[in-house]
Amino acid sequence: MIFKTRGAKETQKLAANLAQKTANSKPLKHARIFALEGELGAGKTTFIQGFAKALKIRQRITSPTFVLMRHYKLKTINWKLLVHIDAFRLRDWHDLASLGVKDIFADPGNIILIEWAERVRPILPQKRIKIHIDHLGNNTRKITITEK
Repeated sequence: MIFKTRGAKETQKLAANLAQKTANSKPLKHARIFALEGELGAGKTTFIQGFAKALKIRQRITSPTFVLMRHYKLKTINWKLLVHIDAFRLRDWHDLASLGVKDIFADPGNIILIEWAERVRPILPQKRIKIHIDHLGNNTRKITITEK
């Protein structure tokens, strides 16, 4: 599915709709993984902020660029944890693997959002949702969502 948003609020609204659908869905055999891709400043963090807000996370959401990963407890029926990963500073997937993400990926109660997912693609489960964000102009973005 391809969407066009004009501004951060529209991007966050699209993310919120996806978050609500996810919150109401049944867990898989492993975590629900959203692999976000796009150039620097495309809106990956903005998208995640809208997603997290829709799941009633009250903390301020910023990219965990230096800590690599942040966890947020969820109060939904089917999901217990939102994990936000930023792979920007990683050399490759081995750096993420050393943090024990295989266990995080294996937990069916987790929703995982990964910025710069293309850098860790080999470690990602095959079943995931890819979100690619492209700049079309100053505030306009093309957001392509595909389920693998």
